Amino acid sequence: MKIDYKKVNNLGELKSLGYKTKSIKDELRDNLILKIKKGEETFTGVWGYEDSVIPELERAILSRHNINLLGLRGQAKTRLAHLMVNLLDEYIPVVKGSEINDDPFEPMSRYAMELIKEKGDDTPISWLHRDERFAEKLATPDVTVADLIGDVDPIKAANLKLSYADDRVIHFGMIPRANRCIFVINELPDLQARIQVSLFNILEEGDIQIRGFKLRLPLDIQFVFTANPEDYTNRGSIVTPLKDRIGSQILTHYPDDIETARKITEQEANLDERQTSSVYVPDLAKDLLEQVIFEARNSEYVDAKSGVSARTSITAFENLLSTAERRALLTDAENTAVRLSDFVGIIPAITGKIELVYEGEQEGADGVAEILIDDAVKSLFPRYFPKINKLERKDEETVYDELLSWFFQGEGFELLDDFTDEEYKRALDSIPALNQLVKEHQPEYPEKDLNFLKELLLWGLVCYKKLNKQRFSEGYYFKDLYSNFLNDI
Repeated sequence: MKIDYKKVNNLGELKSLGYKTKSIKDELRDNLILKIKKGEETFTGVWGYEDSVIPELERAILSRHNINLLGLRGQAKTRLAHLMVNLLDEYIPVVKGSEINDDPFEPMSRYAMELIKEKGDDTPISWLHRDERFAEKLATPDVTVADLIGDVDPIKAANLKLSYADDRVIHFGMIPRANRCIFVINELPDLQARIQVSLFNILEEGDIQIRGFKLRLPLDIQFVFTANPEDYTNRGSIVTPLKDRIGSQILTHYPDDIETARKITEQEANLDERQTSSVYVPDLAKDLLEQVIFEARNSEYVDAKSGVSARTSITAFENLLSTAERRALLTDAENTAVRLSDFVGIIPAITGKIELVYEGEQEGADGVAEILIDDAVKSLFPRYFPKINKLERKDEETVYDELLSWFFQGEGFELLDDFTDEEYKRALDSIPALNQLVKEHQPEYPEKDLNFLKELLLWGLVCYKKLNKQRFSEGYYFKDLYSNFLNDI
């Protein structure tokens, strides 16, 4: 039913249109059904959940369930809850001035019932947009029942000269004020058990209890809870009777592949237009960045129970571009391309977002970040160049012998951080065996990405312990694996 909301201002006009209200769960269900029938995307901008989380979420909505999204940090739990707003009707009518969004046809609060009794069809109504029908609370140890449900307001009692026995002295908490809305409680296990108990009746019967008042408010709320499995042991748990009242528990997860992870990172990264226009990022660099995060999630140094948030790759990507941009500013260059040596700039974005186990603490956060970058290089290396056999014989010939010989006969090779793009290219082009290897094994590789690929080859040989790489204040120095030993002699 299409309504000109600006022209409908009272209850009588609303009745004349034959308007019928629906519960919020029916709204979500009916609008979801329409979207599915039309083949429209229901949760846009959420990648990697198309065949797992989203179908489960749709089934929960069709079942009119309250929902618990269970997963590690950075798995788009809160975003999914926000996107449910798009399944609500654009506008709904409420009794004007009502604290709890009273339905004009089924008023609950004393204020709304008395107003309708007094004015009848002339009762003024206002229209609530779907964007205003989302409420959110982060569960913290200091949250009280008064915050969520409500309490007696002594100031209101004094101003209105009312007894504490009068229900007009009640100040409603966040949940009653979210009537006919989506209400999200983030990190539910952090909510104290006694506070969780206060939610029992609301979820099951829809009514609330405030002090000694005999209130029966059949609240119409779509609850969405989020929880991290780690919280169950570290800080608290969801009490069993509350879990029993939550209709569907849906497990979220991290992206399963690099392509999906890249979509998320590129969509969420907060980049300046000048960065995106002046800094070119090779596809291989984007893949390598995501591979670093995949390595972190499987690393023996990182606490798997804590997880590695998708925000890690997002902030790392922002740092990567900023590292290249800073070099361009220092060298007064209009444009530049990301280099593998720029990955030193993502280390601060990693160290603050990973939880280390004991072995990781021994290595140090920076050391673990460097190990993750090397592991990512090692994982991607065989996709572009012949795999290096760890058990090869000393006299066995390999495609890398000529390149390794170049380093053995020379003094080493420097890649400075402040090299201009021309100097960087010239340095890499100065190694004939390096150029020949890339030409032989990646003959059709894009010209503008070749320098990054060459650097990947060098880093790969380091990771497979065929070359030595050292970081110093001004850049990286590559040399023969045994040069230190020979120099010491």
